[in-house]
Amino acid sequence: MKISFTSLMLICWIQIFSTAVCTSNSIKADTGSQRLKNVLAKTVSEEKLPGMIAAIANKNGLLLIESAGRRNVNSFMQITKNDLFHIGSCTKAMTGTLMAILISDNKLSWESTIIEIFPEVKNSIHKKYHNITLHQLLTHRGEIPANAKDWGIYTNQELKERRLSIMKDNLKEANQLMAGENLYSNLGYMIAGCMAERVTGLTWEELMKKYLFEPLGMKSAGFGAPGSNMMFDQPWGHNKLHGEWVPRQIDNPEALGPAGTVHCTLKDWAKFVALQLPKNKNSLLNQNQLDFLIEPIGSYACGWGVHERNWANGIALTHSGSNTLWYATVWVAPKLNRIFLVGTNFANENSGIVCDKIIGELIQINQEFYH
Repeated sequence: MKISFTSLMLICWIQIFSTAVCTSNSIKADTGSQRLKNVLAKTVSEEKLPGMIAAIANKNGLLLIESAGRRNVNSFMQITKNDLFHIGSCTKAMTGTLMAILISDNKLSWESTIIEIFPEVKNSIHKKYHNITLHQLLTHRGEIPANAKDWGIYTNQELKERRLSIMKDNLKEANQLMAGENLYSNLGYMIAGCMAERVTGLTWEELMKKYLFEPLGMKSAGFGAPGSNMMFDQPWGHNKLHGEWVPRQIDNPEALGPAGTVHCTLKDWAKFVALQLPKNKNSLLNQNQLDFLIEPIGSYACGWGVHERNWANGIALTHSGSNTLWYATVWVAPKLNRIFLVGTNFANENSGIVCDKIIGELIQINQEFYH
C-alpha cells in the first residue's frame, strides 16, 4: 500500500508533537520534583528537624514524592520515598470506611447502638450511653470522653476483651456534655472498633487487613511503630527532651488502634485516600456510601474534617494525626482529583505548622506544574 507524501508528513508531525508533549510533561514533573526536594531539604535543615516526606497523588496514584532528613538522628540512614510513616489519627478515616463496608455487608448499621451490640453492659455503663449510635461515635457526637483513663490496662486480656473492658471502665459515669455536642474522642473510635469486633469475631486489625489493606493492595500497611526493633531499616519517631531530639521506637497502647495506630508508605496511604476522588477504581463501596462517609455533622464526618476551600474549587477533606512522636497531614481536593500528603518522624508544638507549610507548597507546586 502506497502512502502519500501528505500522509507521511502528517504522521511525522504527530510523532513530533507527541514527543514534544511527553518531553514537556517530563520537564514539568522534574521541575516540580526538584522544587519539592529543595523545600523539604531547606525545612529540615533550617528547622533542625529529623526528617520529612511529602507527596501529590491523584486517583491513579502518586504524581510526585520526595523526602529529606534521617530515619534516626543518631544514624546516617536517609529517609527514602518507600519508607513507612505512622499516620496517627488519620487512621480514623480508615476505621470509618471499614464500618461502611461492614454496613454494606449487613453486619452493622449506622444506627446500631452500644447497648444493641453489647446488651450485657446495660447495668455496668451509664444509661446516657446506651443509645449512642455508631454514626455518632464516628462523627464525635457520642458525648464520649476524649480518651480512656488508662489505655495500657488489662494487658493480660486478649485484645478484643481488653478493648471491651476499657469501654466499660470509661462509660460508668456520665460526662457533662449536652446531647449531640461535639467532643473529639479517641475512645469513641475504639468503641466503634469494639462494635466491629463483636459482630465479626475478628480484631479490628484483622478486619483492616481483610477489608481494606488487602483489597487496596496496601502491602506496606501495619500497626504501631514501623521497622525492626532497634534497627534503622525504617524511620523512628522523635520528640524533644531538654531541647534535643530523642528517637523512640514506641507507639500508643494497641487498644487505641481504631483511633490511630496505622503506619504505611505514602504510596499506599494515597491508595486509600483515592477512594474519595471522583471515578476512583474501587469495588469496596458504591458512590452513595462513599458520599455518606464525608457528609459532615458540623465540620466533621466519619474520620474527615470537611471544609470549603477556594484552591480546591469547593469541598476539601483533611485530617492530621500524631502519636506525639510522628505527625501526618492529608488534604483531599475531590474536584481537582488531587491528594496532598505530608509525614514527619517527629512531633512537637510546631509540627502542625511545619506540615501546613509543606501542604501549601504542594498545592502551589500542583498549580504550577500539574494543573
